[in-house]
Amino acid sequence: MRQLFLLITVLLIFNISCQKPIEKEGYIKVEGGQLWYKIVGEGNGIPLLIIHGGPGGRSCNMIPGFAPLGNDRPLIFYDQLDSGNSDRPGDSTFWTIERFVDEIDYIRNALDLKELHILGHSSGSVFLIEYLLTRNPKGVKSVILSGPVISTPIWMDDAKILLTKLPVNVQDTIKKYEILKDYLNTEYIAARDVYYSQFLTRKSWPYNHPIDCKDVPHFNIHVYRHIWGATEFNANGLLEHYDRTTDLHKITQPILFMTGEFDEARPETVYKFQKMVDNSTVSVIEGSGHMTMIDQPERVNIALNKFFESVE
Repeated sequence: MRQLFLLITVLLIFNISCQKPIEKEGYIKVEGGQLWYKIVGEGNGIPLLIIHGGPGGRSCNMIPGFAPLGNDRPLIFYDQLDSGNSDRPGDSTFWTIERFVDEIDYIRNALDLKELHILGHSSGSVFLIEYLLTRNPKGVKSVILSGPVISTPIWMDDAKILLTKLPVNVQDTIKKYEILKDYLNTEYIAARDVYYSQFLTRKSWPYNHPIDCKDVPHFNIHVYRHIWGATEFNANGLLEHYDRTTDLHKITQPILFMTGEFDEARPETVYKFQKMVDNSTVSVIEGSGHMTMIDQPERVNIALNKFFESVE
């Protein structure tokens, strides 16, 4: 009996010693390449996994705004394949909703995230919603849908409404070059930037990227066009007909719908989504466009901490 006890003890010690510690930053090998991740914060609360938008965006722009939450819990950022710091094989066969949903589990399994909160921002909310509805995941304590894309047709209708708030000459310029599909024309870019400065990020446009983005490859326009479409006003990619409004009620986790006062995901629309599902609430971040964590990080952190307190 004593020998059996000693053998079990030795095996346990050997197993623990062989477990590789999780690094604060690194890469996870998956089919097609490697996914970059970074863990921020020393808090010991339930971790928060953050899914960036775009599609084709990157996490580095979001890190400074969310970082204060790390006082209470680890924050896990990662870049989707062909985005940010992750490998960029340029293989469009990987640019599918299913594949980007798979990446959530790749990250969870590699970093042993048995219990967690998950935040999906912008198009990241699509992959989060699909993850919840199609994978029936365990251990997800709550869900934050930030500036969410829940219905592309509704998003397009909102974009038309927001365009009417711009000067007439700006509206006309955007309409002209959208018809011509001349998205690189300098007049079009200038007019588009007026829209972005009002509804994407109001802090500054073009945005002054933080030091976290130093040496990080820029936005991947090819992924954006493949999944979303030509422009913010012309969604003709894989998500052209995306709509999960009738399925939102199937999500059982507590949900926080978060949007900016001047968000592309209009507060009026987000409130309609919130009424479709139980156990949910809305937080409108005053003075912010779509990138709430850039425009008003303090208000975002207050809203998130309040939500975590309510569900934990």
